[in-house]
Amino acid sequence: MTRFVAFFRGINVGKARRLAMADLRALFLALGYGDPRTLLNSGNVVFSGGADAERVHAARIRTAVASRLGVDAPVIVKTAGALRTVVAENALAASAGDASRLLVALVDDPQLLRRLGRPPGAADDASALHVGAEAAYLWCPQGILKTPAALHWLGGLGKGVTTRNWATIVKLEGMLRAGTPGAQR
Repeated sequence: MTRFVAFFRGINVGKARRLAMADLRALFLALGYGDPRTLLNSGNVVFSGGADAERVHAARIRTAVASRLGVDAPVIVKTAGALRTVVAENALAASAGDASRLLVALVDDPQLLRRLGRPPGAADDASALHVGAEAAYLWCPQGILKTPAALHWLGGLGKGVTTRNWATIVKLEGMLRAGTPGAQR
């Protein structure tokens, strides 16, 4: 079986679109996925599944969550190999002083990354951008909401994107690599 990570967009942010991680893990098991584990209450699920394409798993999971748990949220699925690439390609990791302010944009279609350019004003607000094969990275030293380039840039990617901070990406990659210690079962 292949190891994957499902990244849900916009769940458990504020009071809308709430999902209990125990319910999410149970749903993954009901769908036939192996060893689903979640990280915190963040809408990230590490799991094992068949060799179907990432988009096939994403569509199946989104449909099931909407019909069985009542929350319709976009899902981006990445293989363990794709997430290793995301980690390896981050040219900003060494210079970013705070992993919670280094934003990683994961896309459902890597072709979206090709249309990204430098966000307007990026040099003015001390942010830095790097685009890789599987993700894009934006350093937001003042925070994401205080980085105008981040808001503009993310808006240009549309709904086929979800973001995580670098600390979360590193934890998820560690879960995949080390058999998911510390994850919730």
